[in-house]
Amino acid sequence: MDVVAALIVFSLIGTVICAKARAALPALFFGVVGVVLFCTTPLGAGLPGAVAEVAGWLGDQGGSVVQASAK
Repeated sequence: MDVVAALIVFSLIGTVICAKARAALPALFFGVVGVVLFCTTPLGAGLPGAVAEVAGWLGDQGGSVVQASAK
């Protein structure tokens, strides 16, 4: 678990350094790697489900807006 935590911190530091240097693609890469590593830990295991739940709620709200504007 300590190795994964170190890799997450390394990817966070890499993202910040690349963003400060205005290198968008490497910053995006480091950010994606950090999120993937975080989702594999027990702490971040609920993150994909939470994002899906919020996205579903937003989709439901958008459907009611479309139905209301169609009237």
